[in-house]
Amino acid sequence: MVDLESRPVLYSYRRCPYAMRARMALSYAGVTVNICEISLKDKPAQMLQVSPKGTVPVLVLLDGKVIDQSLEIMHWALQQRDIDGWLVLDSIETKQLIVDNDDAFKLALDKYKYAIRFPEQSAQDYRSQGEVFLSKLEEKLEKTSFLIRDTLSLADIAIFPFVRQFAGVDPVWFESADYPKLKAWLQNLVESELFKRVMEKQPIK
Repeated sequence: MVDLESRPVLYSYRRCPYAMRARMALSYAGVTVNICEISLKDKPAQMLQVSPKGTVPVLVLLDGKVIDQSLEIMHWALQQRDIDGWLVLDSIETKQLIVDNDDAFKLALDKYKYAIRFPEQSAQDYRSQGEVFLSKLEEKLEKTSFLIRDTLSLADIAIFPFVRQFAGVDPVWFESADYPKLKAWLQNLVESELFKRVMEKQPIK
């Protein structure tokens, strides 16, 4: 059974963007968790017992409550501690940006990244579909340093891991693409202490 005695347990996979944003919110909030890094090919029985859907992240709280959606984990973390007021900015605009990211952009990202599995269109076509969202972010970043304001907010952390993954599919193309504000925003987050902390390698358990 999961050890619930000392601190919450977070089942995570280091490179999963959903797990990344959950870890970033938990770290920002100062919530200490036992990270259980999983292998996608050999998922631990304890995780499947508490969350049969078998995807990360999964947070098991001290009282046994299970939260297995990344946005819910982020909101729970911010309810514990939110020194910069991220939740204050959990507005209609923030919610819509995250919906756009998690739905249409994530679908385009998956098809772009794994275009060989989706031969109906070319990788360039799928990239163009994803660029609709990138252009929207570029437009926002022309007005503020981050997506909602001039400092970090929930929207930035929820969306950043997916943009990072999109940029990594073809780094040469992304470097030449006309998104100067977006590239600066992305680089700022990649180089942040918050991101570096949550990307430290953990042993697979």
